[in-house]
Amino acid sequence: MTTALLCLALTIYHEARGEPLSGQIAVAQVVMNRVHDPRYPDDVCSVVHQGPVNWKGNPVIGQCQFDWYCDGKSDTPRDRRALRRARVIATLVMNGTLDDRAKGATYFHSIKTRPDWDMQRVARIGDHVLYREATHD
Repeated sequence: MTTALLCLALTIYHEARGEPLSGQIAVAQVVMNRVHDPRYPDDVCSVVHQGPVNWKGNPVIGQCQFDWYCDGKSDTPRDRRALRRARVIATLVMNGTLDDRAKGATYFHSIKTRPDWDMQRVARIGDHVLYREATHD
C-alpha cells in the first residue's frame, strides 16, 4: 500500500468508520477535494497532516485539520475489518472511480459539533455535515 493510500485509509477509518458507506466515501472525497484545490497541499498525506507542529515536530493537539491525527490518542487501528473496508474505499476514491458525493466540499464536521464557519453547506451525509468555502459577491 502506498503512503498516500494509507493516509487516506486511516482518515476514513478514524473519522468515519462507524458511518454508512456513503459517509466514509464523502470523508475520503473531502480529502481528495483538498488535494485538487490549490489552497491546500497537493498530496494526500500533507492534507491529512496539515496543522501546526511543536518544537519537537509533533502535531499540536487539537489544532490539526483532521482531529484523529492530533488528538493525542493512538492511531493504530484495532478493527481490521473496518481498516480493510477503508483501504478499498480509499483506493476507489483515489482512482476517481466514484462520483463526488461530497459535491466539492473541502470541510466537514460531525453533527455533534457546531463550528462557527462562514461556509456554504453542501450536504449532510451520515453523521457529517459537508461544506465548501462560501462565495461572496
